[in-house]
Amino acid sequence: MKLNLIYGGKSPEHEISVLTAMSVQKKLNYDKYVVQPIYITKQGQWLRGEVLEAPLSEDTNLYLEAADHAAFRAESEGTSFGEAVVPSDVLAEGTVAFPLLHGPNGEDGTIQGLFETLDVPYVGCGVLASAAGMDKVTSKYLFREAQIPQVPFVSLTRYQWEHDREQAISRIEGQLVYPLFVKPSNMGSSVGISVVNNRDELADGIEEALQFDRRLLIEQGVDAREIELAVMGNDDVQVSVPGELVKEQAFYDYDAKYVDDSVKLQIPAELPEDMVAQLQDYAERAYRVLDGSGLARCDFFVTKNNAIYINEVNTLPGFTTISMFPMLWEATGKTYAGILDELIELAIERYNTYHALSFDGGQHA
Repeated sequence: MKLNLIYGGKSPEHEISVLTAMSVQKKLNYDKYVVQPIYITKQGQWLRGEVLEAPLSEDTNLYLEAADHAAFRAESEGTSFGEAVVPSDVLAEGTVAFPLLHGPNGEDGTIQGLFETLDVPYVGCGVLASAAGMDKVTSKYLFREAQIPQVPFVSLTRYQWEHDREQAISRIEGQLVYPLFVKPSNMGSSVGISVVNNRDELADGIEEALQFDRRLLIEQGVDAREIELAVMGNDDVQVSVPGELVKEQAFYDYDAKYVDDSVKLQIPAELPEDMVAQLQDYAERAYRVLDGSGLARCDFFVTKNNAIYINEVNTLPGFTTISMFPMLWEATGKTYAGILDELIELAIERYNTYHALSFDGGQHA
């Protein structure tokens, strides 16, 4: 089976995507698959690398440069080069697309829509779940409908902020109490997120977040443990044991996640059995209300009073060596390679289920 491994992308999470792709290609079973690396540059160009029939060596990276950049090639010994391709052409040559694109233009339903249009089976959530899960504001309203507890929040648009800042701040302060979290609605990996403790910091946090999105989510801060659960499945949903992020700092930021390695993972998290069952129930509810398929990671807060609040659902969680998703499943009894096999099987199952539907518009008995 030929897998199109798609990574990079036009997103602030470009580098994280490349790390994820490197980890995945190491763990795939090359007795079952050949792998076509497809690197999307930060400018949006699609580059096809050499087909892999075995994992890349440790000293190789997956960054590609266009093969026709002769001047760059002459100056850059050891650089890997790829052939510029048209997305529809290269996707048609594979059996299954395996997107590893975090953030906008990859995790938000956009590339999933391309796969649907081109009639290509792909790993992970569909257009609806990807778009709704990526959008923090929209997902909050869906979680409310599913009766999953969450912290108080206020949404804000760029227009509202630029039209009347004083009114926007008054509305936020009238509903929430400092400290607050200010987040771009469509972003992950803590990009653009600020913790604010007063009005001046709130204004600065809003300005920072608006660099990444036109819609923002402002949430009530809580003193809580951060608990995460992994979910897999289409109609038959499985939920992992919970894991905890044990932090040396209050805010689990980008550097802590991917650079400093200062966050420790406690798997399984030390929680009472009844709380584990409740978290697993909420995770399944969140996954289903988004119409999830393939995989997701559901993140929660648990306070000292044992109150549970959902934070968000990540429909394309990382697969790096320090990522929670594969480690949760390994603690639940699945190997990394087994997880990848199962995700590919789920992609084909979802594709076949969709194609069993009728689209001819005719009358049926």
